[in-house]
Amino acid sequence: MLIGSEDGGMTHREERTRTDGGQPNRTDGTQTGSVAGDEPRDAGDLALENVFEQLDTLEQTVDAPKERREVRETRSMLHTLSADRSRLFDGRIRRYTTRDVAESFVGGILLSLPLLVEDGVFDIADHFAAALVAGIPVFFVANVVFIVLLTAGLLYWTDIRTVENHKPIFGIIPQRLAGVLVISFIVAAGLMTLWGRVEGWQEPDIALYRISVIWAAAAFGAALGDILSGPSGGTEVRELFDRS
Repeated sequence: MLIGSEDGGMTHREERTRTDGGQPNRTDGTQTGSVAGDEPRDAGDLALENVFEQLDTLEQTVDAPKERREVRETRSMLHTLSADRSRLFDGRIRRYTTRDVAESFVGGILLSLPLLVEDGVFDIADHFAAALVAGIPVFFVANVVFIVLLTAGLLYWTDIRTVENHKPIFGIIPQRLAGVLVISFIVAAGLMTLWGRVEGWQEPDIALYRISVIWAAAAFGAALGDILSGPSGGTEVRELFDRS
C-alpha cells in the first residue's frame, strides 16, 4: 500500500520550492513551520506530519475493517517513533497516551496524600460553605477556576516542556488538560472517600468542598507527573475511544 505520489511522497497540496538557503517554503511564499513568530520546523517534523495527514485521509477512504485496522496500527507505530524522536531531540509533547494517564495518577496521589490527614481541609471547606453570595459559594467557585488555570498554566504556559494541543475534544477542549483535571478529581474524591474524610457523603456539598481542597494539590501533582517525564509511548487515549 503506497502513501503519496511516486516522486517522493509529495502531493499537490504539499508542493514546495526550496529558497532561502534550502529552507522549505510553500508555493504561496509563506514559510512552513513559521507561523506567527514560531521557530521554523525541521524536515523530519514536516515529513511526519505529511505522513499522518495521508494516513488520516486513507482511513476515511478505505471501507474494509481489516484495512482500517492496518492504517491505525501504522499510525500508532509512527506515533511511537515520533515520541521517541521528540524525547531524544527536542522534548516536545504531542500525544496523550495511556502512560500519561498512569503518570498523572501517580503524581496526583503523591501530592494529595500529605493533605489527607490535615484537619485544615475541614476549616477551608467550612470557609467555602460560609461565604455565600446570592446562595453561590463564591470562594469555592473561585477555587475551581484557580485549579483549572493552575493546571493549564503548568501544562501549556511554563517552560518545563513544550506541550502541543493535539486532537482537542470537540475541536476546542485540550485532551491533556481535561485528562489531568478528571484524573486528579478522581484521585481526590476516591482517597477522601476511602479514608473517611467526607463522612459518608452525608452532606454532599460539604464533601465536595473538602474534595476541592485536595483536588488543587492532586491537579498540581498530576500535571507535573504527566509532563516531567517527557513524551510517552503507549496507546493514544483518543484511539481507545475511537475503537469502542
